[in-house]
Amino acid sequence: MLSIMSKIARIATSHRGVASVRNQNFDYFLVLDFEATCDRDRKLVPQEIIEFPVLKFNCRTLDVESEFHQYVQPRIYNQLTPFCIELTGIVQDMVENQPNIEETLEKFDEWMKKELLDPGARFSFVTCGDWDLKTMLPSQCQYFKITPRPYFNRWINIKKGFADVTGVFPKGLQPMLQELKIKQIGRHHSGIDDCRNIAAILKSLLEKGYIFSTTGTL
Repeated sequence: MLSIMSKIARIATSHRGVASVRNQNFDYFLVLDFEATCDRDRKLVPQEIIEFPVLKFNCRTLDVESEFHQYVQPRIYNQLTPFCIELTGIVQDMVENQPNIEETLEKFDEWMKKELLDPGARFSFVTCGDWDLKTMLPSQCQYFKITPRPYFNRWINIKKGFADVTGVFPKGLQPMLQELKIKQIGRHHSGIDDCRNIAAILKSLLEKGYIFSTTGTL
Protein backbone atom coordinates (compact mmCIF):
# COMPACT_ATOMS: atom_id res chain seq x y z
CA MET A 1 0.00 0.00 0.00
CA LEU A 2 2.85 2.40 0.89
CA SER A 3 4.50 1.71 -2.45
CA ILE A 4 1.28 2.46 -4.33
CA MET A 5 0.75 5.69 -2.37
CA SER A 6 4.33 6.74 -3.09
CA LYS A 7 3.79 6.21 -6.81
CA ILE A 8 0.58 8.25 -6.69
CA ALA A 9 2.41 11.06 -4.88
CA ARG A 10 5.18 11.07 -7.47
CA ILE A 11 2.67 11.17 -10.32
CA ALA A 12 0.78 14.03 -8.66
CA THR A 13 4.01 15.98 -8.16
CA SER A 14 4.96 15.36 -11.79
CA HIS A 15 1.59 16.59 -12.99
CA ARG A 16 1.89 19.75 -10.91
CA GLY A 17 5.32 20.37 -12.42
CA VAL A 18 4.04 19.92 -15.98
CA ALA A 19 1.07 22.18 -15.28
CA SER A 20 3.31 24.90 -13.86
CA VAL A 21 5.58 24.77 -16.91
CA ARG A 22 2.55 25.16 -19.16
CA ASN A 23 1.26 28.06 -17.06
CA GLN A 24 4.46 30.09 -17.10
CA ASN A 25 4.21 33.78 -17.93
CA PHE A 26 6.94 33.43 -20.56
CA ASP A 27 7.81 31.22 -23.52
CA TYR A 28 11.55 31.74 -23.24
CA PHE A 29 14.06 32.77 -20.60
CA LEU A 30 17.27 34.51 -21.68
CA VAL A 31 19.85 33.59 -19.06
CA LEU A 32 22.48 36.33 -18.87
CA ASP A 33 25.63 36.79 -16.78
CA PHE A 34 28.16 39.51 -17.63
CA GLU A 35 31.81 39.58 -16.62
CA ALA A 36 33.45 42.99 -16.41
CA THR A 37 36.77 44.73 -15.85
CA CYS A 38 37.72 44.93 -12.17
CA ASP A 39 40.61 45.29 -9.76
CA ARG A 40 41.30 44.11 -6.25
CA ASP A 41 41.74 47.37 -4.33
CA ARG A 42 40.10 50.03 -6.50
CA LYS A 43 36.82 50.60 -8.28
CA LEU A 44 37.23 51.05 -12.03
CA VAL A 45 35.15 53.84 -13.56
CA PRO A 46 33.78 52.87 -15.89
CA GLN A 47 33.59 49.14 -15.50
CA GLU A 48 33.33 47.57 -18.94
CA ILE A 49 31.74 44.29 -19.97
CA ILE A 50 34.35 41.82 -21.22
CA GLU A 51 32.15 38.72 -21.57
CA PHE A 52 28.58 38.84 -22.86
CA PRO A 53 26.87 35.41 -22.72
CA VAL A 54 23.15 34.63 -23.07
CA LEU A 55 21.38 31.27 -23.20
CA LYS A 56 17.96 30.91 -24.83
CA PHE A 57 16.01 28.58 -22.50
CA ASN A 58 12.69 27.11 -23.65
CA CYS A 59 10.42 27.07 -20.61
CA ARG A 60 8.13 24.45 -22.16
CA THR A 61 10.81 21.86 -22.92
CA LEU A 62 13.28 23.07 -20.24
CA ASP A 63 16.06 22.88 -22.82
CA VAL A 64 18.68 25.43 -23.85
CA GLU A 65 18.01 25.94 -27.55
CA SER A 66 20.69 28.45 -28.49
CA GLU A 67 23.44 30.61 -27.07
CA PHE A 68 25.03 33.97 -27.74
CA HIS A 69 28.59 34.29 -26.47
CA GLN A 70 30.92 37.17 -27.18
CA TYR A 71 34.11 38.42 -25.54
CA VAL A 72 34.28 42.22 -25.63
CA GLN A 73 37.31 44.48 -25.90
CA PRO A 74 37.35 47.18 -23.19
CA ARG A 75 38.40 50.69 -24.20
CA ILE A 76 39.24 52.64 -21.04
CA TYR A 77 41.04 50.05 -18.92
CA ASN A 78 42.04 48.01 -21.93
CA GLN A 79 44.63 45.92 -20.09
CA LEU A 80 43.00 43.37 -17.80
CA THR A 81 44.30 43.43 -14.24
CA PRO A 82 45.86 40.33 -12.68
CA PHE A 83 42.90 40.25 -10.25
CA CYS A 84 40.40 40.26 -13.13
CA ILE A 85 42.26 37.49 -14.93
CA GLU A 86 42.41 35.38 -11.77
CA LEU A 87 38.74 35.96 -10.95
CA THR A 88 37.20 35.38 -14.39
CA GLY A 89 39.72 33.18 -16.17
CA ILE A 90 39.61 35.68 -19.06
CA VAL A 91 43.11 36.50 -20.30
CA GLN A 92 44.19 39.45 -22.42
CA ASP A 93 44.32 37.48 -25.67
CA MET A 94 40.63 36.59 -25.27
CA VAL A 95 39.54 40.25 -25.47
CA GLU A 96 42.16 41.62 -27.88
CA ASN A 97 40.71 42.46 -31.30
CA GLN A 98 37.21 41.50 -30.17
CA PRO A 99 34.16 43.72 -30.88
CA ASN A 100 33.64 46.72 -28.63
CA ILE A 101 30.44 47.10 -26.61
CA GLU A 102 28.55 48.95 -29.39
CA GLU A 103 29.39 46.26 -31.92
CA THR A 104 28.54 43.53 -29.44
CA LEU A 105 25.13 45.03 -28.70
CA GLU A 106 24.46 45.19 -32.46
CA LYS A 107 25.47 41.54 -32.86
CA PHE A 108 23.26 40.59 -29.95
CA ASP A 109 20.30 42.45 -31.44
CA GLU A 110 20.77 40.50 -34.68
CA TRP A 111 20.80 37.27 -32.66
CA MET A 112 17.63 38.34 -30.86
CA LYS A 113 15.86 39.00 -34.16
CA LYS A 114 16.91 35.58 -35.44
CA GLU A 115 16.06 33.62 -32.28
CA LEU A 116 12.81 35.37 -31.33
CA LEU A 117 11.26 35.88 -34.74
CA ASP A 118 7.73 35.31 -33.48
CA PRO A 119 6.49 38.79 -32.49
CA GLY A 120 4.19 37.16 -29.95
CA ALA A 121 7.00 35.32 -28.14
CA ARG A 122 7.02 36.18 -24.44
CA PHE A 123 10.50 36.31 -22.95
CA SER A 124 12.44 37.63 -20.00
CA PHE A 125 16.08 37.87 -19.08
CA VAL A 126 17.11 35.85 -16.03
CA THR A 127 20.07 36.96 -13.94
CA CYS A 128 21.71 35.99 -10.65
CA GLY A 129 21.10 39.27 -8.82
CA ASP A 130 20.19 42.67 -10.23
CA TRP A 131 23.70 43.96 -11.01
CA ASP A 132 23.89 42.92 -14.68
CA LEU A 133 20.88 44.84 -16.00
CA LYS A 134 20.24 47.35 -13.21
CA THR A 135 23.82 48.58 -12.81
CA MET A 136 26.43 47.19 -15.20
CA LEU A 137 24.88 47.62 -18.64
CA PRO A 138 23.12 50.96 -17.89
CA SER A 139 26.27 52.50 -16.40
CA GLN A 140 28.45 51.50 -19.34
CA CYS A 141 25.85 52.65 -21.85
CA GLN A 142 25.56 55.99 -20.05
CA TYR A 143 29.33 56.47 -20.06
CA PHE A 144 29.65 55.77 -23.80
CA LYS A 145 26.36 57.51 -24.68
CA ILE A 146 24.75 54.33 -25.99
CA THR A 147 20.99 53.87 -26.02
CA PRO A 148 20.31 50.24 -25.04
CA ARG A 149 17.39 48.31 -26.49
CA PRO A 150 14.20 48.45 -24.39
CA TYR A 151 14.20 44.66 -23.96
CA PHE A 152 17.00 45.08 -21.41
CA ASN A 153 14.68 47.03 -19.10
CA ARG A 154 12.96 44.02 -17.46
CA TRP A 155 14.42 40.92 -15.88
CA ILE A 156 13.99 38.13 -13.35
CA ASN A 157 16.41 37.83 -10.42
CA ILE A 158 16.61 34.07 -9.90
CA LYS A 159 17.65 34.59 -6.28
CA LYS A 160 14.12 35.77 -5.51
CA GLY A 161 12.56 32.68 -7.06
CA PHE A 162 14.98 30.49 -5.12
CA ALA A 163 14.04 32.31 -1.90
CA ASP A 164 10.33 31.83 -2.59
CA VAL A 165 10.84 28.08 -3.02
CA THR A 166 13.31 27.42 -0.20
CA GLY A 167 12.57 30.22 2.29
CA VAL A 168 16.23 31.30 2.24
CA PHE A 169 17.62 34.25 0.25
CA PRO A 170 20.95 33.06 -1.22
CA LYS A 171 24.20 35.00 -1.07
CA GLY A 172 25.19 33.87 -4.54
CA LEU A 173 25.17 31.21 -7.22
CA GLN A 174 27.07 28.45 -5.45
CA PRO A 175 24.80 28.25 -2.36
CA MET A 176 21.82 27.74 -4.69
CA LEU A 177 23.59 24.90 -6.49
CA GLN A 178 24.47 23.27 -3.18
CA GLU A 179 20.95 23.57 -1.75
CA LEU A 180 19.39 22.10 -4.90
CA LYS A 181 22.09 19.39 -5.13
CA ILE A 182 23.16 20.48 -8.59
CA LYS A 183 26.74 19.80 -9.65
CA GLN A 184 28.54 22.98 -10.65
CA ILE A 185 29.46 23.26 -14.34
CA GLY A 186 32.86 24.76 -15.14
CA ARG A 187 34.30 27.62 -13.09
CA HIS A 188 32.59 30.32 -11.08
CA HIS A 189 32.87 33.81 -12.66
CA SER A 190 33.18 32.41 -16.15
CA GLY A 191 30.18 34.15 -17.67
CA ILE A 192 29.14 31.28 -19.94
CA ASP A 193 29.62 28.68 -17.18
CA ASP A 194 27.63 30.83 -14.75
CA CYS A 195 24.83 31.02 -17.34
CA ARG A 196 24.78 27.23 -17.60
CA ASN A 197 24.59 26.91 -13.83
CA ILE A 198 21.81 29.51 -13.61
CA ALA A 199 19.93 27.55 -16.29
CA ALA A 200 20.26 24.38 -14.20
CA ILE A 201 18.82 26.21 -11.16
CA LEU A 202 16.05 27.62 -13.34
CA LYS A 203 15.14 24.12 -14.55
CA SER A 204 15.10 22.78 -10.99
CA LEU A 205 12.79 25.54 -9.75
CA LEU A 206 10.46 25.05 -12.73
CA GLU A 207 10.29 21.34 -12.03
CA LYS A 208 9.29 22.16 -8.48
CA GLY A 209 6.28 24.06 -9.83
CA TYR A 210 7.49 27.64 -9.39
CA ILE A 211 5.86 30.30 -11.58
CA PHE A 212 8.31 33.08 -12.51
CA SER A 213 7.40 36.73 -12.89
CA THR A 214 9.35 39.93 -13.50
CA THR A 215 11.31 41.10 -10.44
CA GLY A 216 13.30 44.06 -11.80
CA THR A 217 12.61 46.99 -14.11
CA LEU A 218 14.23 50.25 -15.18
